Amino acid sequence: MQDNVRVCRKCLLRETDQAEVYADLQRYIRQIPEEERTEEETYQERLSRCRTCDHLLTGMCRICGCYVELRAAVKVRSCPMVHPRW
Repeated sequence: MQDNVRVCRKCLLRETDQAEVYADLQRYIRQIPEEERTEEETYQERLSRCRTCDHLLTGMCRICGCYVELRAAVKVRSCPMVHPRW
């Protein structure tokens, strides 16, 4: 019998059991040129705002379909909401 595994739909990808996907995403983020990457403090603030958003679903934004951790890592990106959270 298969164990029932609940997926937290209000967590960031790094907070789920999708370790391999998260590792791939982190590798991709590290490859973003430093001048294009968001500073760490700003990055964490963006993620904090995403965590409280109703459109966050298993690390993805339901508005645009992106991984929020990737979108937040790029300086020129912004929240895709009509009234952006960041």
